[in-house]
Amino acid sequence: MQRIVLAEDMHMIRVALAALLDLEPDMEVAAQVGNGSEVLPAVLRTGADTAILDIDMPGMDGISAAAVLRDRAPGCRTLILTGMARPGTLWRALDAQVAGFLPKDASPDELLDGVRRVGAGRRVIDPELAMAAWEIGDSPLTEREVEVLARVAEGADTTQIAATTSLSVGTVRNYLTTIVNKLGARNRVDALRIARDNGWLA
Repeated sequence: MQRIVLAEDMHMIRVALAALLDLEPDMEVAAQVGNGSEVLPAVLRTGADTAILDIDMPGMDGISAAAVLRDRAPGCRTLILTGMARPGTLWRALDAQVAGFLPKDASPDELLDGVRRVGAGRRVIDPELAMAAWEIGDSPLTEREVEVLARVAEGADTTQIAATTSLSVGTVRNYLTTIVNKLGARNRVDALRIARDNGWLA
């Protein structure tokens, strides 16, 4: 029997998924949670061997929750479900060593097959997303550049970014110029759009 923790913040979707999974004779939803920070406690409490994680949840996103499970509950394999399948997001998920990555609009049969394959120790990745990720590649930005761009996304100006990153204003400007050039963007706003579209900005 495959014991599953289901993490999805939208109640209606979570209940529907749980009902679908519980209909299968070889699956049991051991716990349902609506917040990413509740995933690890639920897995430890139930001894679940599979966690199905929505990628976008309050508290902690699905990929971060998967990384926590990798470190704290390595016997539990993870399957990410996403409504916005971006290549960069898949790279982040693979870095977290998730076992599966499927779009939310997958058919019930595809989902159930994916859950079974993950439970059997195999890896399941949506083929269209895998091809897109292969073509686009991983993020060209360094961790520091992502940090600076994330501050831009929050609406911070150059001076504010410098204050929160312990960098000089000149260094922040240099980072922003490098980011724009690396992404082939017109300006920092365009760079932000490109990074978000490709899932390079968490």
